[in-house]
Amino acid sequence: MKAKKGKVSVLTGNYTTAYAARLCRPEVIAAYPITPQSEVAEQLSSFVADGSLDAEIVEVEGENSAMNVCRAASLAGARVFTATSSYGLVYMYDTLLETAGFRAPVVMANVNRETPGIHAVSSGQQDMISTRDSGWIQIIVENNQEIIDQIIMSYRLAEDYDIQLPIMVNYDGYYLSYLSEAVEIPEQSDVDAFLAPLKKQPQRPRLIPGASTGCGTHGMEMGYVEARYKHWSALERAKQKVDDIDKEFGEYFGRSYGGQIEEYKTADAEIVILASGSAAGSVKTVIDAKRAEGIKVGLVKQRLFRPYPEERLIQALKGKKAVGVIDRSLCFGWKYGPMCMELKAIAPDIGSMPILSYIDGLANLDITIPHISRVVDEVNAAAKGKAYQDVTWIPME
Repeated sequence: MKAKKGKVSVLTGNYTTAYAARLCRPEVIAAYPITPQSEVAEQLSSFVADGSLDAEIVEVEGENSAMNVCRAASLAGARVFTATSSYGLVYMYDTLLETAGFRAPVVMANVNRETPGIHAVSSGQQDMISTRDSGWIQIIVENNQEIIDQIIMSYRLAEDYDIQLPIMVNYDGYYLSYLSEAVEIPEQSDVDAFLAPLKKQPQRPRLIPGASTGCGTHGMEMGYVEARYKHWSALERAKQKVDDIDKEFGEYFGRSYGGQIEEYKTADAEIVILASGSAAGSVKTVIDAKRAEGIKVGLVKQRLFRPYPEERLIQALKGKKAVGVIDRSLCFGWKYGPMCMELKAIAPDIGSMPILSYIDGLANLDITIPHISRVVDEVNAAAKGKAYQDVTWIPME
């Protein structure tokens, strides 16, 4: 099948997010503006106002209400969308738990930003990290094209009858949110066709006025355990679905991202850098330069944050000589960065090798080419048996 082609426009990451949601035809939108997400909410309102999107905009007084509205509308059978960032994500934390527990297939964009502690209107993935055990599927994207493509794929995943879970699409605030890039926008008819298989699946019953139904209760004994087990099982099933949907999207639109993880020059790599988000593009640039110097280095870009892509990571990293993990967040109470900590949990299945943790890119600090070059050099030295430092805070050195 010949890949479907769309029009190319130069868009900010936030505008791209709003346009992606528009293409998926949500029926209910509730979002509260917060830096650096505000443009998403504003643009969605503009689409509804000019008639290009037929949706109900619910004006709420805060993010907690926004998620409550989306959850309720989703349980009533509507397709919904919202977006938030940082304090907004934290403010809706209790409703994040309920939305996941009720198995409501909400799709939300989270524009990554530092969270409370020190007040920080700056970049970082700490907001995403603070919600990792909320029961949501969480995916991290690298650029604006991946934003639009992943939001479309997220509806196929969230509303799949075998999954029925909310999805958080994360992208780096202050980098992608305001960055203007060339983006190929799929045609509306092609997005409709890609999402059409959802209409052929059994659907959860809608809430009908006057009819009795149940969607949440105080769990007791085995009923609660069974619900949790089914939720956990759906997350496990989602891993293969992510790969399958990405492959299908690639066949349909000509763009794919590897599913759970993306690998770059890992086939013959002796060492690997594990990274996520917008920094992955810079890592690829450094890898090309280092390979010209004779260093066999590759990239594993972690796209799926929850559920954890254990099997794919083991497959990609097994047999390598050393791994360096770049985290744009902290794991308070543990010395490694969050993604490094989780990688160390599966280290016995990967094999004996040095795993080096690097903290970088907090508070609007760039993860620069020289920083990444240093990471590659140190990981390469560790692979050759030289002494290395377990954890390195790059901006502090």
